[in-house]
Amino acid sequence: MVRIPEVKLSSGGKPMPRIGVGTAVFPFASSEAMRAAILRSIELGYRHFDTAAIYQSEEPLGAAIADALRAGAIRSRDELFITSKLWCSDAHPHLVLPALQKTLRNLQLEYLDLYLVHWPVSTRPGKYVLPPAKEDLLPIDMSAVWRAMEECHALGLTRSIGVSNFSSKKLETLLSIAKIPPAVNQVEVNPLWQQRKLREFCVAKGIQVCAYSPLGAKGTHWGQNWVMDCGVLKDIAAAKGKTLAQICLRWVYEQGDCVLVKSFNEERMVENLDILDWELSEEEKHEIGQIPQRKGFAGLDFVSDDAPYKSTAELWDGEI
Repeated sequence: MVRIPEVKLSSGGKPMPRIGVGTAVFPFASSEAMRAAILRSIELGYRHFDTAAIYQSEEPLGAAIADALRAGAIRSRDELFITSKLWCSDAHPHLVLPALQKTLRNLQLEYLDLYLVHWPVSTRPGKYVLPPAKEDLLPIDMSAVWRAMEECHALGLTRSIGVSNFSSKKLETLLSIAKIPPAVNQVEVNPLWQQRKLREFCVAKGIQVCAYSPLGAKGTHWGQNWVMDCGVLKDIAAAKGKTLAQICLRWVYEQGDCVLVKSFNEERMVENLDILDWELSEEEKHEIGQIPQRKGFAGLDFVSDDAPYKSTAELWDGEI
């Protein structure tokens, strides 16, 4: 069984395994196939699992953890690193704690290892949909929401807190008011969206970057084919005797990021772990560094003339 390296978080909570399993399947849905695949991934050595209220994957993940404990694949829940996320409709100060408590019930767990604010966006309460209706987009009181996140941490319901889809500017604003700084920023990272500026900022501030869509999330609402169709990556993969997916995952890993992989196919689950005992050459890294940049998920779902963010430039503070 592969042992996945870990990275310490600024919060002092449990170290985060550098390779994690994403559970977002679009359209969002819960399934027995997901539960079985998660159990198999635990048996193969994966220990870091990423879910969210919006994904509808919390319950099958919780069931798979229970299955793994019964089967002896793990001795204790403490062997796992579990992340979930606060959806926009719960990004209101009075709803943060109830949302986390619901997530814990879904997962059959007493605590999370990491709880993230999913987007720097609020929507009308009670609706768990992506994309949200434009008329439901509301201003977020980030200071008050973050205080509620800090309260969840103080109660022991999550070991670490963080954010997702935050720009450098939004992180800087949050850092100026936070008693507990965000331990993680989970964002889109792949060879076609390398996030150099954001990563430099996060490294300087002690915030761990966790990469979603490392292969471009082909086939999802937020994904594109651009990464898997990239000629530079195809050429490097062919020359190295690796798959294009492995080249992408190794590249993200070498940046120092945690990387989330998602496949319910056992062959690919094994393949995605086979990135730890080889390296990209300096020439290969240089070639990847020259790939023209284009963001896969621009976040248009959260932009409207009548909403707090009028443009993607406002949503990302020009980092697009």
